Amino acid sequence: MSSWTRWHGPAMARLWGFCWLVVGFWRAALACPTSCKCSASRIWCSDPSPGIVAFPRLEPNSADPENITEIYIANQKRLEIINEDDVEAYAGLKNLTIVDSGLKFVAHKAFLKNSNLQHINFTRNKLMSLSRKHFRHLDLSELILVGNPFTCSCDIMWIKTLQETKSSPETQDLYCLNENSKNIPLANLQIPNCGLPSANLAAPNLTVEEGKSITLSCSVAGDPVPNLYWDVGNLVSKHMNETSHTQGSLRITNISSDDSGKQISCVAENLVGEDQDSVNLTVHFAPTITFLESPTSDHHWCIPFTVKGNPKPALQWFYNGAILNESKYICTKIHVTNHTEYHGCLQLDNPTHMNNGDYKLVAKNEYGKDEKQISAHFMGWPGIDDGANPNYPDVIYEDYGTAANDIGDTTNRSNEIPSTDVADKSGREHLSVYAVVVIASVVGFCLLVMLFLLKLARHSKFGMKGPASVISNDDDSASPLHHISNGSNTPSSSEGGPDAVIIGMTKIPVIENPQYFGITNSQLKPDTWPRGSPKTA
Repeated sequence: MSSWTRWHGPAMARLWGFCWLVVGFWRAALACPTSCKCSASRIWCSDPSPGIVAFPRLEPNSADPENITEIYIANQKRLEIINEDDVEAYAGLKNLTIVDSGLKFVAHKAFLKNSNLQHINFTRNKLMSLSRKHFRHLDLSELILVGNPFTCSCDIMWIKTLQETKSSPETQDLYCLNENSKNIPLANLQIPNCGLPSANLAAPNLTVEEGKSITLSCSVAGDPVPNLYWDVGNLVSKHMNETSHTQGSLRITNISSDDSGKQISCVAENLVGEDQDSVNLTVHFAPTITFLESPTSDHHWCIPFTVKGNPKPALQWFYNGAILNESKYICTKIHVTNHTEYHGCLQLDNPTHMNNGDYKLVAKNEYGKDEKQISAHFMGWPGIDDGANPNYPDVIYEDYGTAANDIGDTTNRSNEIPSTDVADKSGREHLSVYAVVVIASVVGFCLLVMLFLLKLARHSKFGMKGPASVISNDDDSASPLHHISNGSNTPSSSEGGPDAVIIGMTKIPVIENPQYFGITNSQLKPDTWPRGSPKTA
């Protein structure tokens, strides 16, 4: 039972994974041609015996050929040709190496579907000629052709031109055989009537209004005589071209605003290389507001919009039908500009219920205008549930709008229209509330302190009892301040006279106001008391 448990769970999963891996390698090995080895991303054929006769191809239903990034072939003397469809299955191929082999011919479209190719090495083969058309669509970082018996002709002058124009300081020692079978350095090769072509595009002013038509003309020259073609990229507008020998024309009709900023090129190409002349198309058109949505809250509140137009349109915001003046609390921000398209938002800083309402954007240039409107709700009215009162009072429909703004200008304070900025008003209201709260708090604190001090002073006045003094309880004593000694022997008990108050260890004389107590001093003296009356309580 323990053995059965041991071979289930993770252990069994690892075993099955290993088995499938082995099977995968075995299938890939079976798909490889003889004298080659294959992995998931690489094919290499270097065993000369028995060797390969054709370019290696993986068998159907084998490993995906699009995952192959490198093919290495060496010592294959019977491999002479690369056909047009030999390499097309390896769409992900980046490095192709064929060295010390018998390669003599490469088809013109052999690498047409291998746009990822970056390194090609054809060292020490049997190539006598090689056209630049094989590689003109590739962005090669390295092309090594050393050790091939090229024939000195105009067909290989492009290799010399490539060596002269490449940015790398490293050059290859390339040679060609002349009519006398003598090796000549390719750098010194001079072929009459074999040079780079030229192209000249005679274009009118390429600033055109949307919907109009335009015709471009081009002429090419060179020896050998070049071919002329147009490179219009992804032009949306309808177009057609006419070519006659070294002259050509391109007519574009019903020009679309989507083509503004696109490049149009006239290209001249011959055996040695190519040249091109290009112009940029500028299309003027009326503004279009392609996007306007309700406000969203991020760092600030934002009413997002997208506007297209050329020339650059001016923007105007309206709030409840009145011009919206921009300030530091509310302003237009453009975040992304894409030639004739502008992405931005109307930014509001801490809006309140006073900012609820209808916002309309108007975009205008010399070719026309467009406008769109949305309703914005930032918060509910005080004391009313959020969103419960769509009918806003007319009192807030004040003109706090914005003057006509160019898109790049986010603040306009030059408008002479008198207006009330609701955002500023709201900010001042908030400051007033804060000030009232602070002042009330300070006043309340001061009142508490004063009450405390008064209570403390009252206790100090009527609770001054020393250890050697008492206040008389005698009903005949007319003065509440009339104190007599209790007979304790203090350092000052015999000083100061009978009319004194002992506070702590000190006896302080007291002078009483007879008018306040309604009796005379003589009545308070001890010798005026009746005989037999007690002198002390």
